[in-house]
Amino acid sequence: MEFKNLFDLTGRTALVAGAASGIGRAVSAGLSAFGARVICADINETGARETVDGIREHGGDAMSEHLDMCNVGSIRSVLGRTGRVHILVSTPSVNVRKPILQLSDEEFDRIVNLNLRGTFLLVRETARGMTEHGGGSIIVFSSIRSQTVEPGQGVYAATKSGVVLMLRALAAELGEKGVRANAIAPGIVETPLTAQIRNHPDWYRAYAEKNVFKRWAQPEELVGAVIYLASDASSYTTGSVMFVDGGWTAVDGRFTPPNG
Repeated sequence: MEFKNLFDLTGRTALVAGAASGIGRAVSAGLSAFGARVICADINETGARETVDGIREHGGDAMSEHLDMCNVGSIRSVLGRTGRVHILVSTPSVNVRKPILQLSDEEFDRIVNLNLRGTFLLVRETARGMTEHGGGSIIVFSSIRSQTVEPGQGVYAATKSGVVLMLRALAAELGEKGVRANAIAPGIVETPLTAQIRNHPDWYRAYAEKNVFKRWAQPEELVGAVIYLASDASSYTTGSVMFVDGGWTAVDGRFTPPNG
């Protein structure tokens, strides 16, 4: 075995949902750097094209696609134009920060519709093609909230936990077809979607203090986990959850007593 080639993605096509910004943009660039042809898909077409432009500036092979994960017709159209997909990375999600008793029916539906139903539709449609073409790697972004919750994130946490169990079932069902399914659970990451709380000094500081490194993550720090799960380096890894959270879930709730 040529171990130096374990992470080589040359000749593979990666579909990245949510490629217009944040983690999705960083992941798209990272997959390209390791040789993949990247389909940068997002409901934000302008942002997706900007991601493509950045990849091409560095000599990568990429194209943009408009994708609405909540619309199965949109998903099928993208897959029809893309051809075989070897790697799927799904990053989009939405949250409404409210206590459960204050959450409206519409807000509940909005969270579940994208985070759980939309992820299901995208994974199902892509996995069907993977089973027909000899396999592939499915990577979905969950969250530390699949394990630990806080007030105001109950429904969001439920969807992130649901995604993990759905992927584990998929791993069991499609393993013999060569399809691997894994989740990545980030901690708190500096992206456009977290701008509201990032710009609140007390909130920013409180979240930073909850992990070992005492800081927020940058989107680029999630790329390594994706490359591992997308590549042959993880050929025996499926049904797993990889926490990239600065140790948040390992030390949450700890108390360090004073010296003496």
